[in-house]
Formats: sequence, structure tokens, C-alpha cells
Amino acid sequence: MRKRLFWKIFLFLCIAVSQITIVYIGLAVYYQNAFEYGTWINNVYCTGKSIDEVNQELSMRYARDGITVYDKERNAYQITAEDINYRYDFKTSLELYLAKQNSWLWVDSFWKIRDDKISPVISYDEELFDTCFSKMPFLKEGEQKDREVAIVLTERGYELLDERTNVLDIEEAKQVVTTALSNFETDVFLSEEGCYYDMELTEEMQKTLHEWELVKEFQDCHIVYMFGSDRIPVDASVVCQWILLNEDGSFALDESGKLQLREDAIKDFVASLAEIYDTVGKSRRFWTTNRGMITIEGGTYGNKLDQEAEVEYLTEAFLNKADEVHMPKYKQTTKMQGTDDIGNTYVEIDMGEQMMYYYLNGKLELETPIVTGNTSRQMGTPSGVNYVYLKQTDRILRGEGYASHVNFWMPVKGNVGIHDSAWRSSYGGTIYQTNGSHGCINTPYSAMTKLYEMVEVGTPVIMFY
Repeated sequence: MRKRLFWKIFLFLCIAVSQITIVYIGLAVYYQNAFEYGTWINNVYCTGKSIDEVNQELSMRYARDGITVYDKERNAYQITAEDINYRYDFKTSLELYLAKQNSWLWVDSFWKIRDDKISPVISYDEELFDTCFSKMPFLKEGEQKDREVAIVLTERGYELLDERTNVLDIEEAKQVVTTALSNFETDVFLSEEGCYYDMELTEEMQKTLHEWELVKEFQDCHIVYMFGSDRIPVDASVVCQWILLNEDGSFALDESGKLQLREDAIKDFVASLAEIYDTVGKSRRFWTTNRGMITIEGGTYGNKLDQEAEVEYLTEAFLNKADEVHMPKYKQTTKMQGTDDIGNTYVEIDMGEQMMYYYLNGKLELETPIVTGNTSRQMGTPSGVNYVYLKQTDRILRGEGYASHVNFWMPVKGNVGIHDSAWRSSYGGTIYQTNGSHGCINTPYSAMTKLYEMVEVGTPVIMFY
């Protein structure tokens, strides 16, 4: 009995061992063409999958648009995958990976997880690539030609044209791009990859670079003139015109080898500022209360630059390399500077309609009929933009053949002023044509009382027919 039991057990064990062996050998054979348990490649689960299956999954995940090439200015140029018939395949890398796998030791895979990275094999049509690369705009920078170092005058001042620096090495750039393609990179920056170099300086170039240092120092100016809201920078674009030149256009150097300031250059510049921002007596565009936009010429109101003081200031500030915002000095000035110096607080005298208006901060505060100078006796009130330069009360106005007492007197130009006129009972209309004043602006007492209290000395007075 015992002997028979032994053989039964022995037979069972032999069958079990043979079955296990068959299974083990079967899996070993199976894993010769499939990846073992616990295998991850590029985040793809590969257990039991064939090379073709894994290759297909990896290829679907690694879509490629091509490569973008950046020049030294960071301008981007793209070569698409379609342009060069760009292809990639993981099959070769997978075959090498699988060849390293020992399928007879597949049981070890149950005790560890493998998470590996592999790269695809890249291929593309080299002729198509050469065609695309040759059309890149930045390649012109690398063309062999007579490269120049020169100082050129631009609207921003003198600038250095230096064609010998940052020259593109075309062959190096091409090699860098092909290497990036092979390494499955999506971007390549030529400057960072060392594709640019500086050419050797000639003796003439060195002389030009020395002159450039002188010019750069000369036109290094940071002064800003303020005219109301206008900011006028005195920078390289301005002072470049101040450099003294020889007849042939070259820079004139003094005995110490420095650039020279052109005579009257600063005086001429200040005069050009005055031409723009001196407003006394100049034509102005003005929006009237009832007659739209008009043009007015003449008058005493406005700003007048002190050119002599400004030439002195600017010369010293320029030579001392001042860096500042400057408010200019004036021989005559108003509350506002700039080309629009009237503002929104003013007295408007419409002599054609015989009406006067006072605006405070853009709001109409007073309007009244008036009587201006007698035009039939050639005493018409002069037109122009003037200003209230004095305020007085209880004044006797005297002239040839008359002496008149007024309670309020606000002269605006010479002896012409705004005042009340107790001798008049009516205003407006056409009275001024035959029974007008000697040139002043006669105003009703009730209106003059209010106007006198509101108007300040310096307020512009716009007078027109």
C-alpha cells in the first residue's frame, strides 16, 4: 500500500513539474517577441505587447510639427514636418530594448517594475531640408561681402553701423539645426548655440570705432524742456546737429582730438523753440460761443521765451551732461505755456455781435451786451488776444476832449479796457457803429460789478469782429 501511494505521489509531482516547465518555457518563448510583465516605456504600458504594437502607440503620442529656428533677434522661422518629409520610428529602439530582455528569466519581472525612456530614429529628406534651409531670411546675414563699420546719421541721431559683429556662420547654423532635428528637439536658438561670430577689425574700422566713442559721448544728452503739457527732449536726435563738421562731412576735431560744438548751434535751437512756443501776437484758432472756429491774429497776450537766458542755460547744461527736466525762462509769460495757452478761463468779446462772455474753467459764468469803439470815427476796438493787466476802481478815464468817471477799470491793451459806463442806457446791436466808445468796451454796471469780482489779472481776453 505504501509503495503504491508513493508512486502515485511521484507521478503527480512529475506531471505538475512538467506542466509548470511547459508553461515556463511557453512564456519564455512568448516573451522573446513580447515585453515582460511590468514593462513601461515612455509612459506606455508594454506588458505582453509586440514591438509593432508598442511602436504604434508611441508614434501616436509623439506627433511632430517640425522645428522652429530663432535668429539672433529672436525672429522665428519654422520648418514643418511636411516640408522635409520628416519621419520618426521607435521600432529600432524597441528591437534593441527587447534584445536586452532575457525571456528565460521572465519570472524576475514579477518582483520589479521597469519604467524606461527610449528615443525614436529620425529621418527626413535631406534635399528638401536643404531647400527649406536655404530660403531662411537670416542666411543673408552670413553672406560673404565687404562688411562695413560706419557712423551714420539717422532721425535718432548718429548711430554705429557695425556689420562685422554677430556674423552668421551658415555651415555651423545648418549643422546645429540638423542636430536638433535628429535629437527630436522642437526649437533651436542660433545665437545660444554659438552660430554667430565677430570678424577681425581692420585699421580703418578701429579708427571709426574710436570716432564713434567720441560721437556717443557728445550726443549723450538727457535734458527735457517743458512747454505746458509738451515735452521736448534734447537728446541725440537734437544734439547730433550740433557737431562741427569739416567741408567733406567728416568730424572736425580740436587739438586734443575731441569733437567741437558748432558755433551758434544752441542759439539756433533755442530760436527754433521760440518760433514754436512764443505766442505773443501770433495767429490762434479759437472756438467762439456763437460763431464756431475762427482765426485771430495779433494781441499782447502770450508767452515770450528769454532766448538769451536759455542759450546760457542750455550751453552749461549740455557741457555738464545734465540729466533733468527744465522749465524755461520767459520775458513774458501767462498762466499756461505751450501752443494752446488760452486755456478754458477767459473773457470773450464778440465785437461783431456786441456781446461779451466770461468762462471760468470752461463754464459760462457771465454774458452781457456791450458797446465797443465807434467804427464810423475810426475808433474801432482792436481785435486780437490780449489780457487783463490791471484792475482799478474809481478811475477817471481821460482823453482828447473827455474825462469820464468809471467805477471799475480793467485795461487789456494800452488804454483800451473793460469798464462800466453810467452814461449809457442801452447796449448791443449796432450802437458801436455810430455812437460807440473811444475804443474801450463799455459794459452795463450790473454785469461789470460781477465781472470785476470774478476776473483775475492775467486772464486772456479774446477780441474779434
